[in-house]
Amino acid sequence: MPGTYDDVAPLRPVDVDTSALARRTSVPITVVEPERVARGGIVVLHESRDFSPQLLDLMRALSVEGWIVVAPHLFDRIADTQVHEVFGEELFDDFDAGFDWLTARGVFPDTIGVLGFDSAGTAAFLVAATRPIGAAVSVAAPGIIEPLPDQHAALIDIAADLQAPWLGLFGADDPATPPEAVERLREATAKANVASLTISYPGLSHRADRPDPDDDAATAIRIDSQTRIYDWFDSNLR
Repeated sequence: MPGTYDDVAPLRPVDVDTSALARRTSVPITVVEPERVARGGIVVLHESRDFSPQLLDLMRALSVEGWIVVAPHLFDRIADTQVHEVFGEELFDDFDAGFDWLTARGVFPDTIGVLGFDSAGTAAFLVAATRPIGAAVSVAAPGIIEPLPDQHAALIDIAADLQAPWLGLFGADDPATPPEAVERLREATAKANVASLTISYPGLSHRADRPDPDDDAATAIRIDSQTRIYDWFDSNLR
């Protein structure tokens, strides 16, 4: 079904106490399908309660490249509107639901990628280290030297375990991902048996995908970072 639409992805069953009353069984997803036959799929993990125009534009652009793009609604399970970050096992459950939704439609696992932003970018890295996917991209992912809450290990400690090619995009002036930490991650991922590329943008304080129409340098970084994302998936999801 080409175009943008909402659907529901079933969660994988787990062994839980039958007396539990609030077990989720599915997660809402937003899907963007290409007009042509899909080359594969991309699960987008994002830290937004709402799908911003910029996020939807990126999803549509990836779809134009030939990917079915699936974005789980990560905050669907969190009623507190003051919570703006999401991490932990349920995030990985939501990724698995998006992954299974794609494979149920005939998409091969090695043609499925994951793209994550902020702590969901940390999750994208962990997915690439623990699941059989085709490629991963993390944007402004923290937890490099010290694990985030609910993160079992820092990224540098599991970097050698990467199973999928990984691209990391960082701002050199981002206090959450200081240059020395990013450099250590670059060195650690180089020891993995898969391709990796770590990019730092000088003068960028945080995410490269957030546009600033009045800043030509920021616009150039945004264009470069998005081009790298497209090229990474194009080169590795085959």
